[in-house]
Amino acid sequence: MQATLLTRATLAVAEKDLEYMALGSNELPPELRGYRMAREGLLDNENMAKHGFTGSSGERYRQAGRINGYSREFAPPSGTPAEDGANFVAATVAHLFESPEAVSRWMRDIFLKDFEGHVGKSMGQGSQLISVSPLSPAGFFDEAVALRVLQGSAKGLASSTVIDFRVGRILGVVFVGTVGDHQRLELATELGQTLEKRIVRVALGAA
Repeated sequence: MQATLLTRATLAVAEKDLEYMALGSNELPPELRGYRMAREGLLDNENMAKHGFTGSSGERYRQAGRINGYSREFAPPSGTPAEDGANFVAATVAHLFESPEAVSRWMRDIFLKDFEGHVGKSMGQGSQLISVSPLSPAGFFDEAVALRVLQGSAKGLASSTVIDFRVGRILGVVFVGTVGDHQRLELATELGQTLEKRIVRVALGAA
């Protein structure tokens, strides 16, 4: 019953509400305290496609049921050494979809399959996708999936830990980028659970 009520609440969420779902710097986990906002804004389907894999398009995303999103990215203070094991970016994103079912299909058929299907291929700007490893996130209210993504370039290795989770027709996404070959599931989970709570609060307030 609780899940049904929350799902219904997300039906009242509008695009203007997404800005209030993405976390602010004061809500980041202790490990990321001191990080400053590097970039934020609406993330429409066309902008998503520009930064997506080859073959991505705004029309593809619209057909998948995605309406819009809002993103905030954070970076450590300038001058922080970019040494092996250092986290160089953290982000939270709230995406609005047409239905909860569209969120599930996106997680399975676009997020997971796109990454898995591009291993060994170029990601642009001289970077190559070396490997993708599935992770098992725990502690989320509903469906959640996660990946550890390893990229290589002339500058060396960089890894990203990414979690996608569903709250009704909202897709919450968090990622942590780290210098070198590392995994940050515990940190990403802490970040994701905080984002999930904020999404729920905003959704209930919109209903």
